[in-house]
Amino acid sequence: MTEITTAGDESEAEGTEVLVKVRGVDKVFKRGSETIHVLGGLSLDIPKGEFLALMGPSGSGKSTLLNLIGGLDRPTEGSIEVANQSIDKLSNRKLAAWRARHIGLVFQFYNLMPVLNAQKNVELPLLLTKLSSSERKKRAALALEIVGLSHRAGHYPRQLSGGEQQRTGIARAIVTDSTLLLCDEPTGDLDRKSGDEILDLLQALNTQQGKTIIMVTHDNHAAARAGRTLYMDKGQLNTELSD
Repeated sequence: MTEITTAGDESEAEGTEVLVKVRGVDKVFKRGSETIHVLGGLSLDIPKGEFLALMGPSGSGKSTLLNLIGGLDRPTEGSIEVANQSIDKLSNRKLAAWRARHIGLVFQFYNLMPVLNAQKNVELPLLLTKLSSSERKKRAALALEIVGLSHRAGHYPRQLSGGEQQRTGIARAIVTDSTLLLCDEPTGDLDRKSGDEILDLLQALNTQQGKTIIMVTHDNHAAARAGRTLYMDKGQLNTELSD
């Protein structure tokens, strides 16, 4: 058995900045007359610069927790603080602006715009900023360079391999210098070789650029790349993870 930590444990050690604080979070969905409790009283600390993997069976609440931390949804009860900002108390307009500045999202199926080339896809989040066209191009080019795709900037998604499409998605996620990188099954649609290349990239972003990464995955191989793994089941974080 491997011990894991949640709220108020090692992440509170002196000198460690806690970037994400989740406190007593419940999430309830209504489906007709049925009430579905997805998360129940969940608390969690995530230190700045951590690479955290969330594992668990389908329906355990992993992606729901990721969406709440990213401001894509709101908790039914409880509070979520990211970089000293209580995001559950923000208005919809302010939450959208906060999310555009602080959150980078990486999806399992890439979510690229098929009519835009890689450069333009990476530029998309910058359209919400006041940057000039030339500055947007410069930042997108740098992000593509970081993920090793400068030579594919003019190619469209249909001309890219799955691994290249995911690299483009990661470039889009980091182009705003986001505070948090949230990855939902980032290797789930890739073969092992391409998946390993994406995991290498995520590790490099974490260790070399200090990016804080939360990754939802079903894959033990992928989770092994993270610095810490938490296991979710029935809306709760377990205190131990079976080998």
